[in-house]
Amino acid sequence: MKRSASANWQGTGKEGKGTLTTETGVLNHTPYSYSSRFESGTGTNPEELVAAAHAGCFTMKLSFLISGAGFTPGNIDTRATVTLENGAVSSSHLVVTATVPGLDKDKFIELVEDAKANCPISKLMNTNITVAATIN
Repeated sequence: MKRSASANWQGTGKEGKGTLTTETGVLNHTPYSYSSRFESGTGTNPEELVAAAHAGCFTMKLSFLISGAGFTPGNIDTRATVTLENGAVSSSHLVVTATVPGLDKDKFIELVEDAKANCPISKLMNTNITVAATIN
């Protein structure tokens, strides 16, 4: 399986502007800029997209692991916060809350750690990954 996306940038790094497009069309000439990346301007940015990818990948991996352990996840919510410092992604912090009938906290934490270590986006990232997990 291969997935692709493209970026277009016009102008200088600080004054220029760009767009991002994915092959599925979910992003279609979506704007990004210095302002949306390093300030609070309108548009997306690479770090926000990495955070979305990490949250989505981790959550799906956790769902597979919970199911594989014989439980049915009712709901899993994950928020990823990616930190950019000194020109590099220095960390990704995941906050996950799940409702899984019958699953005890210790087993849940074991599965969370497995998902953190083994989801494809975690494996891709060369950064510190932390997680805070709550089971209801």
